[in-house]
Amino acid sequence: MKNIDWASLGFAYIATDKRYVSNYKDGAWDDGALIDDPNVTISESAGVLQYAQTIFEGLKAYTTKDGRIVTFRPDLNADRIVASAKQIEMPVFPKERFIDAVEQVVKANIEYVPPFGSGATLYLRPYEFGTNAVIGVKPCLEYQFRIFCTPVGPYYKGGIRPIKLRISDFDRAAPHGTGHIKAGLNYAMSLHASVTAHAEGFDENLFPDSATRTLVEEAGGANIIFIKGNKLVTPKSNSILPSVTRRSIVYVAKEYLGMEVEERPVALAEIGDFEEAGLCGTAAVISPIGLINDHGKEIVFSNGLETVGPKVRELYETLTGIQMGTVEAPEGWIHEIK
Repeated sequence: MKNIDWASLGFAYIATDKRYVSNYKDGAWDDGALIDDPNVTISESAGVLQYAQTIFEGLKAYTTKDGRIVTFRPDLNADRIVASAKQIEMPVFPKERFIDAVEQVVKANIEYVPPFGSGATLYLRPYEFGTNAVIGVKPCLEYQFRIFCTPVGPYYKGGIRPIKLRISDFDRAAPHGTGHIKAGLNYAMSLHASVTAHAEGFDENLFPDSATRTLVEEAGGANIIFIKGNKLVTPKSNSILPSVTRRSIVYVAKEYLGMEVEERPVALAEIGDFEEAGLCGTAAVISPIGLINDHGKEIVFSNGLETVGPKVRELYETLTGIQMGTVEAPEGWIHEIK
């Protein structure tokens, strides 16, 4: 194991020893390989630079309580990057090769996997992008698929804490657009909204649907959950990214905690009816929401900004327990790196 102060890690990039690279040319992917060089060399006119033809994923490797090194539901990340590739006319990197590449990268950087109990994890970033030179607007003919990894600390040092959101005046994704895939262009669209939200003292944006601006969609990089009594409600829309974490939370709520689960359109006007809320994603797992600011009107949840609501805490502790091996996992959720 590397001599790293695991407890001091933030959520930032640290170069590790190896990364996986496979190139697509003449209609086929090559065999792929682990390489040392962290730099990417491409044409100044590469499609990724000119027309943002790029997709990505995010997942983590953990050390469990019993000392195993595992990843969490990588098959769903593989499925999602396939869907993303198809949506913006990129060649599919096969699912079985995706999972094999994840295994190769973790094994090659095994000394960077943080120990159990440190709060840190090994974050993996698979991504694919167009590499050949283009001038006209069209899909590339050549692509590169890569996975790098970096050790990261807990998203919230000192434990999870409630955050503040504002309802954004910006649109995140158009109806029938690309909001349901993990494409780089979606995140570029959210940056200005995110920077202005932070400048105004908010942690994140809540984006309404672009068509009517009356329904909840998601935040800049996370799905939203709402809780009332023993019911978990998740917004339903064709523009929402199918979060691996959110889908796991829904299962945990129903099967582990005995909660009623409902996926449906959620109106902005009903946000105040809920008792708890949270953002969910790979980085933080669940970020409890303390308040949402609707153009000056504050909607404060029962936990406020000082505490974490009991249902959100139970969901967080159960799901992270599954990931870390302290709670028995559903079959197929934990992929051991051997």
